[in-house]
Amino acid sequence: MFEIAREAQDVETLGNRLTGIQRSLSALGATAILVIGMGFLFKAEEISRLGLAVTFGAAGVFIILSKVFLNFVVKKTMGDAVVATILLLDGLPARAEPHAAVVDVAADGLWPDLDRPDMIDALSRLIAPYDRVVVACRFDHRPAWSTFLKGHDVGGEILLDRDLLHGAVAIGRYDEHDTIILSRGPLNLMNRIQKRALDLVVAVIALVLLAPFLAIVALAIRLESPGPVLFTQLRVGQGNRQFRIFKFRSMRADSSDAAGTMSTGRDDQRITKVGRVIRRTSIDELPQLLNVIRGDMSMVGPRPHALGSTAGDELFWHASQQYWLRHALKPGITGLAQIRGYRGATERVEDLARRVRCDLEYLSDWSLWSDVLILLKTIRVVMHKNAY
Repeated sequence: MFEIAREAQDVETLGNRLTGIQRSLSALGATAILVIGMGFLFKAEEISRLGLAVTFGAAGVFIILSKVFLNFVVKKTMGDAVVATILLLDGLPARAEPHAAVVDVAADGLWPDLDRPDMIDALSRLIAPYDRVVVACRFDHRPAWSTFLKGHDVGGEILLDRDLLHGAVAIGRYDEHDTIILSRGPLNLMNRIQKRALDLVVAVIALVLLAPFLAIVALAIRLESPGPVLFTQLRVGQGNRQFRIFKFRSMRADSSDAAGTMSTGRDDQRITKVGRVIRRTSIDELPQLLNVIRGDMSMVGPRPHALGSTAGDELFWHASQQYWLRHALKPGITGLAQIRGYRGATERVEDLARRVRCDLEYLSDWSLWSDVLILLKTIRVVMHKNAY
């Protein structure tokens, strides 16, 4: 809880109002859970439930208002550059971010030569006014820059080739060795609890309300053609673990493609009459509410694909080097790619690339509010020209 509280006050929250609000509300939520838990543990009957609800509710409102006001003040006084950043070029080309200062120290003959106190002094005075120093230097100068930056009271970083570090997110330690941290998981514990709670609430309510309608659909499928009502298929889920997805059967039982090697076409002869209706309206996806309750899926997330799915003539993981990265979260019944209209067959590699970009954007920018918005926006794309 204390770690969440610290994150709510760091510099990053000044640069992003939504991040600040999310972290502050997460800290408040963790505090509420702690207070309720302590009250239950010590049987504190004198605590008013209404009082708790009003207190934490009002606190949430004031947090949002204060963060909005603080963001307004920061933007007015500091502009968009909340963190003063300088990029030092020492023999390696690099493009500066907006609002960052750039100095080509190599052109001035400067680098942290540890045998030249005058050079160290000049560089120290150069970076003193800044909060963050990023150095783009040649390989043989990196040890010297590392020593130089560690001895200063500013945030120091050395620009490295992403391929060299395989997309590392931080440096760790194991025993007496340094490690490259490649993944921390996209969501912390509190975020996972929030997302799972939203999934269960929406899925359970939807199943209860839709139960009579689902029974009618199941009966129509059963009466039109022989075979099971539900179609199950192996899909790739969270952590690249495989699971069986549930769908209403929309094809003839003897023509179902269990491996998913053949994309469904617009005039696919395998589809039944009832199947064409439920696919066109996305009703065939509704049994995945059971997958959500089982924990295989989420209401919102990257859509799960069959193992044999292809983009053009290539398997998905061959067509996109980033394909496996999209599975850091549970797959969803709907997702960012779906509300942007990226549905249907992947006839070209570009069709998959657009979806993968959306999935990675969703992973990096996740919030509970984004899940709610995607669910609401899904309503207007339930019927889509690419749903067949």
